[in-house]
Amino acid sequence: MKKILVAMLCAVSVQVFAAGPKYLFLFIGDGMSIPQRMTAEEFSRKAGGGSLAMNAMPFSATTRTCSADSLVTDSAAAATAIACGEKTRNHYVGVDPEGAPLYSSATAAKKAGRKVGIITTVTITHATPAGFYAHNKNRGDSYGISLDLAESGFDFFAGGGLDVSERNSKNSKRFKECGDAYEYVKSKGYRIVETKADFFALKPGDGKVLTKFTNGALENAIDADASQPTLAEMVSKGIEMLDGDAGFFMMAEGGRIDWAGHGNDAATNLRDVLALDEAVKVALAFQEKHPDDTLVVVTGDHETGGMSMGFAGTGYALYMDRLANQTMSVGKFEGKVAKMFEKNPGLTFDDIKPVLTKAFGFKFRGPGVADDDPMRLHTAEVKDIRAAFDHDVEFHKSKVEENSQYDGEKRYLLGGACRLVMSHKCGIGWSSGAHTAMPVLTTAKGPFAERFSGFIENCDISKIMKGFYE
Repeated sequence: MKKILVAMLCAVSVQVFAAGPKYLFLFIGDGMSIPQRMTAEEFSRKAGGGSLAMNAMPFSATTRTCSADSLVTDSAAAATAIACGEKTRNHYVGVDPEGAPLYSSATAAKKAGRKVGIITTVTITHATPAGFYAHNKNRGDSYGISLDLAESGFDFFAGGGLDVSERNSKNSKRFKECGDAYEYVKSKGYRIVETKADFFALKPGDGKVLTKFTNGALENAIDADASQPTLAEMVSKGIEMLDGDAGFFMMAEGGRIDWAGHGNDAATNLRDVLALDEAVKVALAFQEKHPDDTLVVVTGDHETGGMSMGFAGTGYALYMDRLANQTMSVGKFEGKVAKMFEKNPGLTFDDIKPVLTKAFGFKFRGPGVADDDPMRLHTAEVKDIRAAFDHDVEFHKSKVEENSQYDGEKRYLLGGACRLVMSHKCGIGWSSGAHTAMPVLTTAKGPFAERFSGFIENCDISKIMKGFYE
């Protein structure tokens, strides 16, 4: 009788695991490792916001991020590992190292009867979201990836559109067969939503959705206005659209954390981490209402920028609160300066001082500025920023285009000089403009959250999640 009882209990345990949580949230901070999480944590504490929700989750795992062919992964290989449970080559998305298609935890959830939502702050065809539905040896083939999106049958796609250029489309072998990407998506039963008002007006029962708020990425959190939804708002709407008896799987990405890391822009980086945390709070609020059948997992795909919390110039001190003085991304600042040059090719350094003050909170020696004001620029800092400005003047006059590679060397130097001064004033260091091999942190709360503990590989995340649906 005792053996029978034990066998029955084991069977029940297996059935519970096979069923898995009814609701599963996976949050990915692109380019977010421990330094990014802790910089935002300390900034939040200084501002009175307390600890980040993602950092207060009860279970955590140090997570190795290497790809099949490099210790330093790119986002495509990392997304494939996290989504599909297998390491692949850099630049490959949703396929193994030989190019054979893989299937993701999101696809497994869909086959098991769950609804599926994919959300991001960058383009919906970008590497991280694509890892959950696409199969392509070239992460840059956004046209081919958009066709995979349409054929996935997933229920809810929200983010910055497909990012399909005419050149990209017509270079695809499938263009003659399938035509315009958005028309193809429509032919598969998707409603294309282009405005925030129409997005908020969506109701359950409206069918499959793809947003097209822009053909590029959504704005950085630090630059955002009311014209686009926040990541938290997209997650909230996703819950509304996906909730039901079948349950759902949702992946939500803070994609612009990575872009700010490439640019070594600390203030912009942490604001996007905070925006991701606000979205995590939405999921945790849902989890509190459904504690027994909702799992929330937060991870990063890799670290970007080689961020460190500590810089020789500040000794054993950090001043995260100084980052509050920056009111716009370095990219937006550079755009403002470019427009000023368009209007006035004879622009001088004195002309842009007010813009430097507005954008970064920098102060210049003069009446009303105390010598010990932490935002006052010292002689060496002024010299570096002015040298960068002088370098850029001729480029602006000649209308030289910036390097389009976000992890490449920049031609214009002013924005870079400013972000470096800002980072050093706060005690933040950077070792790279690209990805690093640093492990990331995975945290979890809810049923089966204890499986995300210890030291794991990024592909283990998918293996655990697929186990819920197989």
